[in-house]
Amino acid sequence: MLLAADIGNTNVVFALFEEDGEGGYVSPPRARWRIATDPRRTGDEYAVWVLQLLAIEGVKREEIDRLVYASVVPRADHNLTVLAQKYFGIAPIKAGEGAAAWPFEIDVDQPSTLGADRALNILAAHHKYGGDLIVIDFGTATKFEAIDFTGAYKGGSIAPGINLSLDALVGKTAKLPRIAIRAPQSASVIGRNTEDQMLIGVFWGYVAMMEGIVARMKTEIGRPARVVATGGLAILFDEATDIFDEVYADLTIEGLALIAQQAGQDS
Repeated sequence: MLLAADIGNTNVVFALFEEDGEGGYVSPPRARWRIATDPRRTGDEYAVWVLQLLAIEGVKREEIDRLVYASVVPRADHNLTVLAQKYFGIAPIKAGEGAAAWPFEIDVDQPSTLGADRALNILAAHHKYGGDLIVIDFGTATKFEAIDFTGAYKGGSIAPGINLSLDALVGKTAKLPRIAIRAPQSASVIGRNTEDQMLIGVFWGYVAMMEGIVARMKTEIGRPARVVATGGLAILFDEATDIFDEVYADLTIEGLALIAQQAGQDS
């Protein structure tokens, strides 16, 4: 079995994949677990958590024969390596390096700056859907990716995530209250109290930003492009806009399974 880990700025997502008998892995993953990202968390601490979850799933540690990870938090990389080597007796595969190098053209000015999470979305989206694509990943930041029909990455944009936007609004004002982000109860954009006005401004403002960027990207692409949404907050916006053609939460983690399959074929 394959244990995959996506180390993001806010959370680390682990997923368990079973082999499909043809050198790849069964989609979707058998199980997935989430833990807050903390670069100080040791490999031993990860092991206590992961091994208990595997036991609950009925999986023995000896059944994990590969571990692949991607990271946008370099300080956390060493601890994932410790987890793999000390507790599973295997060398981890790092997405984007060696046999797990990105297998698509990165047609931008600074290819080396492409984040691993974005690269995995590009890989998985092209594999799953094909054609011209716009991928929107709702995480700590919201990333928009343009992928052409050959699978090449043509560029994109990055915006503050909706929770970052809300945190900035509350943190830089003296009297505005902290609220939880959610879809407003009505489509009205004229709020009758402070909390509703904040929610309307952040939520519908975010929807307008997404719709505007996607419309401009489609114009630049010049061909029909399918819009794929992923990330934990994608479902929040799905009923508020009609710009999404697909919503698929496991896109990033399935990119890890694909890159692990590639590394196995090249080894």
